[in-house]
Amino acid sequence: MPRPAGWVPLLLACLAGLGLSPAQAGAAARDPDVERIGIQLLEAPVDRRGDPRALRYIVDHLPPGTLIRRHLLVVNKTARTQRIDLYAAAATLDEGRFRFGEGRTQNELSSWISLDRDRLDLPPGGQARVRATLDVPPPASKGERYAVIWASTKSPPKKSANVTQVHRVGVRVYLDIGIGGEPPSSFTIGEVVPARDAQGVPSVGIEVRNTGGRALDLGGTVSLSEGPAGTRAGPFDVIEGTTLGPGASGTVGVRFPRELANGPWKVDIALQSGTVRQTGTGRITFPDPGGVGEPSPLFGPLRTPWGILGSSLLAGLLVAGGLLVVTRRAHRRRRVDADTAP
Repeated sequence: MPRPAGWVPLLLACLAGLGLSPAQAGAAARDPDVERIGIQLLEAPVDRRGDPRALRYIVDHLPPGTLIRRHLLVVNKTARTQRIDLYAAAATLDEGRFRFGEGRTQNELSSWISLDRDRLDLPPGGQARVRATLDVPPPASKGERYAVIWASTKSPPKKSANVTQVHRVGVRVYLDIGIGGEPPSSFTIGEVVPARDAQGVPSVGIEVRNTGGRALDLGGTVSLSEGPAGTRAGPFDVIEGTTLGPGASGTVGVRFPRELANGPWKVDIALQSGTVRQTGTGRITFPDPGGVGEPSPLFGPLRTPWGILGSSLLAGLLVAGGLLVVTRRAHRRRRVDADTAP
């Protein structure tokens, strides 16, 4: 299946990861304080403690008129005292990414979140607990909403330039509102497309569709086997950063070492979001540098040819067995009727 010329940049953009702008990425690389200020969720609902997403983010389902509280830990591992501002701000899902609102931009969910502290002065190595309260009003409509609880600090002004850098780290909030049970989470894996960039680095783009009612943060691994001379490679981690809202489709990317042979390869894919997991197997061949290879359909446990054949045979046996039982019962009933006739 041919792909439009613009598809290669789209795949490479998918592989960029977390969606930081070049300016943000550069600032994070230059400033040593960025990686040393943190905020961490300390608790999760009892029924979600086995869900890795709920240990990292605030993920919940609540009926209208409900109030919950969550505790977070803010840490300062820099060598100087930090003044840290705390606040909730808007977020959205767009084009397979969790998008942060600009500055302190508000939305409906962030307006429901209050913090017991809005500012901290933490010494080097200091830490403090913060309590977040989510108060859902009774008229709240059904649906999932997104926000972020931020810890933000400013770098000291530089003598060489009249510029102040603002750095922030946050905990995402995924809150679904509705009466009754939580919507199920599910997704399907589509085609896998191999590619090589202009520098010869191979990659694959994996098509994914969210078929459930909650947002998904996709991760997982890809392994290669049955390559030239029986070689194997991996597993390789999926590049994090793909978040799909209910009903949305997107692409998950994986990069491989430059020296990897073109193949052909057997590819085994295992993707997950929280406790939801899907797998698939296919065959791919990497193209020459700067190209995109042929898309490959994936086969899961029940979609392989043998799985389809086995399912068909099982269905046929069940139908035949049912007909046999009905026929024997009818025959037995006719014999009883004949024995008791006057």
